[in-house]
Amino acid sequence: MRKIWLLGLTLVSLGTWLVLRSSLPSKSSVAPTPAKTIRYEQRTLPQSIAHILVIPANSQFLITPALSEQVATVEEFARKHQAKAIANAGFFDPVNQKSTSHVVISGQVVADPQKNERLVNNPNLKSYLSQIFNRTEFRRYQCGQTIRYDIVLHSQSIPAGCRLVDAVGAGPGLLPEITSVQEGFVDRTNGRDALDSTQPNARTAVGITGDGSIVIVMVAQKPSDSASGMSLPALRDLMKTLGVQKAMNLDGGSSSSLYYNGKTFYGKVNLEGNPLKRPVKSVLIVQ
Repeated sequence: MRKIWLLGLTLVSLGTWLVLRSSLPSKSSVAPTPAKTIRYEQRTLPQSIAHILVIPANSQFLITPALSEQVATVEEFARKHQAKAIANAGFFDPVNQKSTSHVVISGQVVADPQKNERLVNNPNLKSYLSQIFNRTEFRRYQCGQTIRYDIVLHSQSIPAGCRLVDAVGAGPGLLPEITSVQEGFVDRTNGRDALDSTQPNARTAVGITGDGSIVIVMVAQKPSDSASGMSLPALRDLMKTLGVQKAMNLDGGSSSSLYYNGKTFYGKVNLEGNPLKRPVKSVLIVQ
């Protein structure tokens, strides 16, 4: 009887331990899941300084455009939107401070270059207007419960099952190919290259990698050389090394600027080597 009683007590104790054990969270369920964070890198290159942001795919961050009624610096955009990162985006007319790029925010058209009278009535641009209105743009779609980003021409139709949430245009496209002739109206025969595409300059670009990560690059001139920077072909090659498959050029030169984590970087420098803090019309915001 004593042996049976001891065996029963052992089984009861074992059962209690198993119940308690099963009620405790396993190590895998309590271990913290590392958050997907923005990766920032600064590269010092022979003719420029590249500031690189990588926003991982399926992270908690959203990349959306913002537009200011009056032009503003990326620092001013940052204070208003409390964003983690901001880069300059579309083209604009510094005289009337109106966008010359399409901008859509939360499904609403907030900037239409066809309503910019100085652009539309410019006789020197009349033959290019149809191309100006159909430049490349960075888009955010809502496809069911999934967010998708893409880089396409403005005339590109919206994918089935998706709705266009945000878009901001600029151009030309960089990857899979450079579309400088179509979008920048480069004409080697007549020496026309409004974007100085083959010359070094401050540049800004956005791209999408194969896994869906977003890459934002702002190329700054070196303080000691106001003629430094990067050409569009070199910018394309840099984006390629970052795993980017689709990319587009954003406004550059004096507009090139990037805000990240409380710090602001400007791309263009004056003859004294000081950064030019040019206000812009539209930006890409990382929140």
